[in-house]
Amino acid sequence: MVDSTVNCTIAVDTMGGDLGPTEFIRGLFYATEELKLQSNFILVGKERLLTRLLKVRKLSIDPARIKIHNATQVIGMDEKPIQALKQKKDSSMVQAIKLLKDGDAQAVVSCGNTGALMAGGTLRMRPLPGLDRTALATIVPSRKKPFVLTDVGANPESTAINLVHNSVLGSNYAKAALGIENPRVALLTIGTEEGKGNTLINETHLQLQKLTGIINYVGPIEGFQLFDGNVDVVVCDGFVGNIVLKSSEALFGFIGSTIKEELLRNPKRKIGAALSASAFKDMKVRLSPDQHAGAPLLGLQGNILKSHGSSNYTAIGNALRIAGDLVKHDMIDSIQSEINQANELIDATETT
Repeated sequence: MVDSTVNCTIAVDTMGGDLGPTEFIRGLFYATEELKLQSNFILVGKERLLTRLLKVRKLSIDPARIKIHNATQVIGMDEKPIQALKQKKDSSMVQAIKLLKDGDAQAVVSCGNTGALMAGGTLRMRPLPGLDRTALATIVPSRKKPFVLTDVGANPESTAINLVHNSVLGSNYAKAALGIENPRVALLTIGTEEGKGNTLINETHLQLQKLTGIINYVGPIEGFQLFDGNVDVVVCDGFVGNIVLKSSEALFGFIGSTIKEELLRNPKRKIGAALSASAFKDMKVRLSPDQHAGAPLLGLQGNILKSHGSSNYTAIGNALRIAGDLVKHDMIDSIQSEINQANELIDATETT
């Protein structure tokens, strides 16, 4: 695992998660002690509470690497995004985004209200020039190795050019987060035959075929191929992606609980379960979303990562790690360059 640079500063919205700021402190400990993350941190939230929690935890890292930015308000999970952003300007989320906007931090990590984070990030940081919409991406385990799925909820309704841009965003994220030099990009559809799928998919497929040299497009992929591990990026609109993500997570949990239930059904199976304990432990780690818990809002002029509201310390620590990786790989500059190339190439072919 490659460490992120010391120069990177991550603003952490410590108040937004379901488990509270204590879990963020545990996550910070996990990121620095176990994952060896070498970034600096600005913990955004109630100063007195965070100061007390840091004293109790007694992190072994240099205290100079951790600062606290006081924020007196919290945006709740059930609040309306725009209204909350207007009424709670001193919330931990808004203040964390402000630190990014002002250049005091190079990335933001939050487990808070998804709609508020997306709206606040978009309004403050703005999409990159030439990009109409941003996209949420996440990393999903598969048979061979993890892959990037995008969009997973930012834009339920998309155009072909949005999906083309998603392919560029996802490809760059795979390079930064998974260390893949030339990611294989696929388009999620209902059949791999030419012309199969709806109008959006067919138009996107034609456009993606034009991007030779920008992305490594390998063609369409069906749902039953998702977890084979033969592609590195899967592109779809936010409506489909969100359903795929939540269904997959629910299925992983169902399989795990079913295996446990069956193995404990009688004494003989319990003996077998005890003998296979290490294998089941490895399987749980492999399928756990905690290893790649940060979903970046790709396409902004700043690095903003959304983690599950219920994220535990392991998930938070890994989200911090991913944030550091994105900064280290200069992903935003790379995305801007490739978006410009893609737009020019598509415009040129449409005018000829």
